[in-house]
Amino acid sequence: MSSRRKLSLLDVDPDLGSLVPEDRREQARRELDVEIHRLPRGPWNVGGEGANPQHVGLLLLDGVIAREVVVSDTVSTELLGPGDIVRPWSMQAGPSLLQHSVRWNALTESRVAVLDRRFGVQVGRWPEVNAALIDRLNDRAQRIATTQAISQLNRVDRRLMSLFWHFAERWGRMTSDGVAIPLTLSHRMLGQLVGARRPTVSTAIGELAERGELVRRQDGTWLLKGQPVGTPTSEAERIVPIRRRLLGATVGGDPGPLVAAIGLSEEPASEEPEQEEIRGHAMLSAGQELRQTLGRLRTESAIQIAQLKEITAESRRLQEVIAARRATRFRAGANGRSAA
Repeated sequence: MSSRRKLSLLDVDPDLGSLVPEDRREQARRELDVEIHRLPRGPWNVGGEGANPQHVGLLLLDGVIAREVVVSDTVSTELLGPGDIVRPWSMQAGPSLLQHSVRWNALTESRVAVLDRRFGVQVGRWPEVNAALIDRLNDRAQRIATTQAISQLNRVDRRLMSLFWHFAERWGRMTSDGVAIPLTLSHRMLGQLVGARRPTVSTAIGELAERGELVRRQDGTWLLKGQPVGTPTSEAERIVPIRRRLLGATVGGDPGPLVAAIGLSEEPASEEPEQEEIRGHAMLSAGQELRQTLGRLRTESAIQIAQLKEITAESRRLQEVIAARRATRFRAGANGRSAA
């Protein structure tokens, strides 16, 4: 980070002071000053100058930054914009069971405010500002959850349209032709945002362009047309909620304090599933029971067949022994009569 200077937090981001009473806002403006840094476009080394785990975090004031999480051969990207709070440092950089890496990249020239340790002490006197900061963190968590839901849609063209309408809420600008999205996102990055490969994204964008729903403009930005998407359908409303215990019981059968605290149980008494869900569960249970019964009968039949084969073989062996003894006795009797 470079080009640092100090400014009032409420001057660079007035919305953070919206909960402060009017008669105290000027005092908050004077006391809550932060150091402003400019980031050049390109990769951002968050472990470089100014990195300190004791800082509260960084507040992005201008620009767009990409946070890329790399797992195996897959990259998942999150876009951060003005108002987002990030904490790119970790108090404990311990070993991770899942091997992954995180990369930061400033897609445009950006400005960040350093919420350092000194600021953390000062903001304790202004709980209204602290509440606004926590609200920003909650907003970011909600956007991440929304992006995750988008990446699970069953077609890439649906994912792309949902993603662009999601971006329109934050970066969109209404024009006579549609909603302009002033982000120059490549097909590769769009694939990282929706969980798809670049060739598939290119094909889907071509189809959307033919339908006139999404157009890439000459400057590389995007134009979104049509009506917003994403309204939950009746099919999604019928999805059976999770009712099984999410955490396994500890040794001795004790569910543990965490399970007890959040109230997880096998079947919460307060939930009343819809009739269709009940029928669906009944059909599923009946099908599973039928498959289990058929499997058990096949196993028992195989065992009985094997036992019958053993009994048959033993019976034949005994018949042969008896026949041989009779033949021996018959020959012995015949020899005795001849001698007499």
